[in-house]
Amino acid sequence: MRYGVSSRATGRGCVSKEIAVTSDVSSETRPAADTVGDAVTELRATFATGRTKSPAWRTRQLACIERMLDEHEDEIAAALADDLGRTKAEAWLGDIASTKSEATYARKHLRKWMKRRRTSLSLSSLPGRGWYQYEPLGVVLIIGPWNYPVYLTLGPLVAAVAAGNCAVVKPSEHAPASSRLLARLLPEYLDSEAVTVVEGEAQVTQELLAQGVDHAFFTGGTEVGKRIMAAAAPHLTPVTLELGGKSPVIVTGNADIEVAARRIAWVKLMNAGQTCIAPDYVLVDRSVRDKLVDAIVRTMGTFRTGQAPSMRIVNRRQFDRLAAVLEHSDGDVVLGGGTDVDTMGIAPTVVVDPSPDSPVMESEIFGPILPVLTVDSLDDAISFVNGRPKPLAVYLFTKNSAERDKVLGNTTSGGAVVNHIAMHCLAPQLPFGGVGDSGIGAYHGRWGFEALSHRKAVLSKPSRPDPSLMYPPYTDRKLKLMRRFF
Repeated sequence: MRYGVSSRATGRGCVSKEIAVTSDVSSETRPAADTVGDAVTELRATFATGRTKSPAWRTRQLACIERMLDEHEDEIAAALADDLGRTKAEAWLGDIASTKSEATYARKHLRKWMKRRRTSLSLSSLPGRGWYQYEPLGVVLIIGPWNYPVYLTLGPLVAAVAAGNCAVVKPSEHAPASSRLLARLLPEYLDSEAVTVVEGEAQVTQELLAQGVDHAFFTGGTEVGKRIMAAAAPHLTPVTLELGGKSPVIVTGNADIEVAARRIAWVKLMNAGQTCIAPDYVLVDRSVRDKLVDAIVRTMGTFRTGQAPSMRIVNRRQFDRLAAVLEHSDGDVVLGGGTDVDTMGIAPTVVVDPSPDSPVMESEIFGPILPVLTVDSLDDAISFVNGRPKPLAVYLFTKNSAERDKVLGNTTSGGAVVNHIAMHCLAPQLPFGGVGDSGIGAYHGRWGFEALSHRKAVLSKPSRPDPSLMYPPYTDRKLKLMRRFF
């Protein structure tokens, strides 16, 4: 077992150049925690002081996340290149810009989200006033993934601090350069007594869950998600599970084929296909299948001009899995199909009409391999999707609003995008999450703030009047009158 708790910084985080807020805490810091248990204990002690509830504290942490991303963009890109072979452009788009937009959106809307919300009351509750208000949960555990180790770790952290929580961040051990960078930067920029980074392998995650934290937030695969949920169960720790699944693309005969091909190819090749909301397979109407396949193959070639023939996979285990999928799958390989064991590379691959029970169709691909299956009707496509576990996203390309409504009304998925791929993830105004095997709970924007807050109901009544009608002994006359109020 290997783990490390981030060192304590002096002070309580940065002062944003854009937003300066007065610190409401002293500059003393406690010694570094020696164990996982000590780290969580210290976070609980910090939360007990009440300082994380302050709107000023929350705003400051969000502003510091923005500043950290601005000031260390090159270091973040270098870590992502080391871990994943990611280009600087994809690092900025997939991890840096997307994370900063989350933090900025939360900072600008935080005070509105924190306001108590008045509600009307039934006659039986009058006289009185009713409202609900949001309060932080306490200590939130954030378990980050390796495929977008900055965005999918700091995105939940934005929600956690916006909600006024302390947080222990566990980056993925499969993205070691990014993990080390987060362990160094977060204590420098954030309140190091309220946000702690714990590095380590899978056993460390289990140790953290054994501390009985107030919420666990995990992004990753379905099988690991089940283990996270099982480890959280003994303490009744609530969980948010952002998982994956085989997200389908439906392309009808009414679609703009060139646009569909570009958008499918773009997101499928991003991060070598190692994206939870990447298009996993395409169901295309027979009338436009050949046109779509030709356009996807041509577009992938254009996008990969001047680059290596294969795309790097994160580690040998994932490479071997994808190589086996390619080796044992049927269908017509019209592009790629090659592997490079020395570089752990998989060539961008398009497979036309594999059988539905082919290895390439059994589980989430998570690589640059795209199956394209022919269907004879939209009903066939919907039936195919509904015959499999509920996906994280469903994508539809059509110009016909009736087809759009039919797919949206007859399929179930965490989210849906019409005439594009994955863009709902970049809209903090929309909830992002899965359903069934693809996840539990949702976040982004206000949805993340609410997911990591407790919504407390409050009923406030005056001492008078205090009618005897409500108190025993209950006579027939009293009960008859009370029935009018309920």
